[in-house]
Amino acid sequence: MSELYSAYSAGRLSPAFALMVETQAAMRSDILRDLHISESIAGAMLEREAPETMSPNAFEQALRAIDEIEETEDRDLQAARAAGSELQELLSLPEPLREKALEACEKQGGWRNLTGGVSRIDLGDSAAVHAHLYRIKPGASVPRHSHQGDELTLVVQGGFSDATGTYGPGDISRQTPSDTHQPVADDDGVCIAFAVSEGGLRFTGILGLLQKLTGH
Repeated sequence: MSELYSAYSAGRLSPAFALMVETQAAMRSDILRDLHISESIAGAMLEREAPETMSPNAFEQALRAIDEIEETEDRDLQAARAAGSELQELLSLPEPLREKALEACEKQGGWRNLTGGVSRIDLGDSAAVHAHLYRIKPGASVPRHSHQGDELTLVVQGGFSDATGTYGPGDISRQTPSDTHQPVADDDGVCIAFAVSEGGLRFTGILGLLQKLTGH
């Protein structure tokens, strides 16, 4: 994963992959330490670059943007608490993932059922990158699928296993376009996983047929 962290420190990651790195760093002190080292190296290299002239009032604009972010966070948290216990799992997520999940949940009306025991929230799609938060009940499995590009899955709560291994909180599973897998949640609790993929998923079986028919 070293190339992932290096790309993050250099500012080359898409927002979804950057969110994954930041969330993992919030969960694991070793990752946070490695990021600090990478950012220090990147900062030293940046100091060698010729300075750019900032736009007028750039500092004031940055402060206003920070205020807007904080106001949005407050509104999202208040809305989530008012919605009741069904969102308690989202409230327990580490930042910055919690903010994104609450915002998406408010827009989509909660978790959307994918298949028996598995639901998800879309955290933002683009033509190239798809991001989803999965909730997998104990012992349930995500439908078997392959990938159009690389897929990274961060376990936020609980754990899951597939043909490549067993993953717990703070672990990242990596799948390539040549891989097909079916994550199965551990039996001792709900698994919450944050998955980011390049180009989306290709399901097999019935879901694969429906995916072809609907074009999604």
